Amino acid sequence: MSGHSKWHTIKHKKGALDAKRGKIFTKMIKEITVATKTGGSGDIDANARLRKAVSDAKAQNMPNDTIDRAIKRGMGEGEGANYDEVLYEGYGPNGVAVMVEAMTDNRNRTVAEIRHIFSKNGGNMGESGSVGWMFDKKGYIVVDKAAKSEDELFEIAVGAGADDMQDEGDVFEIFTTPDAFEAVNEAVKAAGIEPQAAEISMIPQNYIKLEGGDAKTMLKLYDALDDNDDVQKVYANFDIDESEME
Repeated sequence: MSGHSKWHTIKHKKGALDAKRGKIFTKMIKEITVATKTGGSGDIDANARLRKAVSDAKAQNMPNDTIDRAIKRGMGEGEGANYDEVLYEGYGPNGVAVMVEAMTDNRNRTVAEIRHIFSKNGGNMGESGSVGWMFDKKGYIVVDKAAKSEDELFEIAVGAGADDMQDEGDVFEIFTTPDAFEAVNEAVKAAGIEPQAAEISMIPQNYIKLEGGDAKTMLKLYDALDDNDDVQKVYANFDIDESEME
């Protein structure tokens, strides 16, 4: 796939821009709150999702008191909105499948906004289950090629329980089951490697190549969805040449 930019490559580049704008803090606070609520515990040792959320927040230098307030909110203490997790599905240009994870305190507002974003940017919202079957929930870890040789990294990852590792140009992509993700991620870090990305993600089973106007329309739709305040993550099965991106 060298020379191509799949949706997750673009996502991580965009994530770096979001971090600079401070927008990522809002999304992380919601994730910490919901992780606490759904896990039924504010103890990071007993709540794997919360442990990952707090680790990500600290990596972005979120102040400890902000993290603590989000945890307390998830436990029902203090003031603040209660968030529901919602999943929207739809289509972009040329039949690209799009999944949108959101957290909202007003479902009616959010669904109206997401539907409007789809229709305004060359897509359309689908029914629940319309595209979800095209994705697999997996642990996803990205490592810079300069960090370790392919053989060394493969041995570390598979030894810790990874399912697969792929060469993607200047990075290696490691895939795991959701259950094995934390162990593999910790093994990679224990080897002195700081992943470029590490998360539980929805990985497309195949990709749709986009060019020209379709590529431009898809990127506009992706950005508009990802910029919505209620949206946490956007997944899509598009692939665009890096030359097209530029």
